Amino acid sequence: MNSRNGHSPEEKQESLAARVRGIARAFRNTPRAFGLVRRCGAGVTLSMMLLTLLPAFLPAAQAWVAKLIVDGVLEAVRLQLAPSEGFAHVAPYLGVEFFLILAGMVMGQARSLVEHVLHARLTNYVNTLIIEKALALDLRYFEDGQYYDKLQNARRDADSRALRVVLDSFALVQGLVTLVSLGALLFRFSPWLALVLFGATAPSFIAQSNYAHLSFRVISWRAPESRLLRYLEEVLTGQSSAKEVKLFSLGDTLLGRYHGLYWKFYAEDRALALRRTMVSLGWGLVSTLSYYGSYAWVIWRAVSGTITLGDMTMYLTVFRQAQGSFRSLVDGMGRLYENNLFLDHLFDFLALEATMPPDGTGRSVPAAITQGIEFRDVSFRYPGTEHWVLRGINLHIRPGERIALVGLNGAGKTTLIKLLTRLYDPTEGQVLLDGVDLREYSLESLRSRIGVIFQDYVRYHLTAQENVGFGQVERVEEMPRVVAAAEKGGADPIIRRLPLGYQTRLGRRWEGSDLSTGEWQKVALSRAFMRDAAIVVLDEPTASLDAEAEYAVFQRFGELTAGKIAVLISHRFSTVRMADRIVVLEGGSVREMGSHQELLALGGAYARLFTVQAQGYR
Repeated sequence: MNSRNGHSPEEKQESLAARVRGIARAFRNTPRAFGLVRRCGAGVTLSMMLLTLLPAFLPAAQAWVAKLIVDGVLEAVRLQLAPSEGFAHVAPYLGVEFFLILAGMVMGQARSLVEHVLHARLTNYVNTLIIEKALALDLRYFEDGQYYDKLQNARRDADSRALRVVLDSFALVQGLVTLVSLGALLFRFSPWLALVLFGATAPSFIAQSNYAHLSFRVISWRAPESRLLRYLEEVLTGQSSAKEVKLFSLGDTLLGRYHGLYWKFYAEDRALALRRTMVSLGWGLVSTLSYYGSYAWVIWRAVSGTITLGDMTMYLTVFRQAQGSFRSLVDGMGRLYENNLFLDHLFDFLALEATMPPDGTGRSVPAAITQGIEFRDVSFRYPGTEHWVLRGINLHIRPGERIALVGLNGAGKTTLIKLLTRLYDPTEGQVLLDGVDLREYSLESLRSRIGVIFQDYVRYHLTAQENVGFGQVERVEEMPRVVAAAEKGGADPIIRRLPLGYQTRLGRRWEGSDLSTGEWQKVALSRAFMRDAAIVVLDEPTASLDAEAEYAVFQRFGELTAGKIAVLISHRFSTVRMADRIVVLEGGSVREMGSHQELLALGGAYARLFTVQAQGYR
């Protein structure tokens, strides 16, 4: 089991001082966990605190009442009282003990109920925080594999970890109160017994914290492999990959890889659990020997008449409960330390910052675009890379102009669209709208004026109405607008043939009606026409349509984009020739620009690509 830098966890054992510092750093998450839980419901949190702390006094009270019962019985025997008188002498103590047991049972059940309610609230709250953070982050995070490692680590039981930190903190306070009350009775009997109690159990905390730290490291390091494990499971069982898995006989190969990862994780976890168990057994044996040594000494004192039988009963009960409480306290500290370590992932994820200003800041896009869009000396490379995807782009798109972007795969066409829609900002240069840098507009205002369909459009497994209406979500309930958008994109006839029309759920994830790839693309195209956008961006909008459907869409291309700036990406030259101007990208730079006829007459890259494609139809 290797870490990312090639060293095993065993080789990274730290000194005791470093471990103590690490433990102190880990516990800084405890107040933050309390903040999360408190925001889920202050009343519920207070109830949980009371139901955890109040039972702390019960063990000492029960031990004292047990002593009174035994001594009362012995006194009744010594005085030779009648059975009814002897029972009456002891009965009040029995009543008190019954009340204490009943109170403990009621508070335990109430605590379980409150914990269930609090966990449900916390799960929703933490998941909402993670989702809201993901929504606020820039696209660059979603195109970085390390982001998904952070997301996975943040989502892994984050809600239960936060709750456990709070509950374990309450339990520690409960344990301390119980231990102090029991310790007071035990110290009254023998300070040496108290020393044995604490001395026999304390070292196990250091051992448990060490293995909690190792467990945290192992799980954190293998986040990428854990994602791969889930990905393989999805490929082996999902609808989108089922045909190829069966036709190419990939099942055994991928299942073998799945098993390889699983058994690798199993071996790591088993080795760690075995070592942890052996250490726990060792310290448990020490604790048990100390208990029975003390047990024998207390019995010796009772036999010798130094203490009463009631005292013996109380002290044995106190010692057993105190040792159990101290062991629980130590185990609780270990759990609290481990859960605090894992909460680092959640708070680190929530601390991620977007590089673009949030929606609602900056100026609004003008109602009418008068100067158009200008790419001025724009160069771009993706964060963390040295490769320039775009270099020195200068392009002016006039109001109402329809342009087409043409080029081989990797030429930078889709990246140019990402800059136009401000999913990224240029590394160098500016993108201007009506002479104003896009960075000066609010994201909300800018994106509300752009209708987009990307080649990797989303298939929402929701109703047909929502699939179209999500193009302008605030108007998704306006059926006339949804239908009009579906008519523009060519999806209306398809949707009307569905069992429930626009209320039919699309896809196979639940019971619904699936569509062909071409039909899905028409739905996505309709979504782009949902909003009354000043700029329409179509990235391979007809890639999955047959020739007849494509022809029908582009017969109406002028009507659909009338008065708008339209940017079209397509590999089909029958499509791009309808644009007012064609921009040929090559190696991230503008190679040629002009109308279809002008570029053919130029005899350059466009003419060569057009000729190659045209030959395929001869």
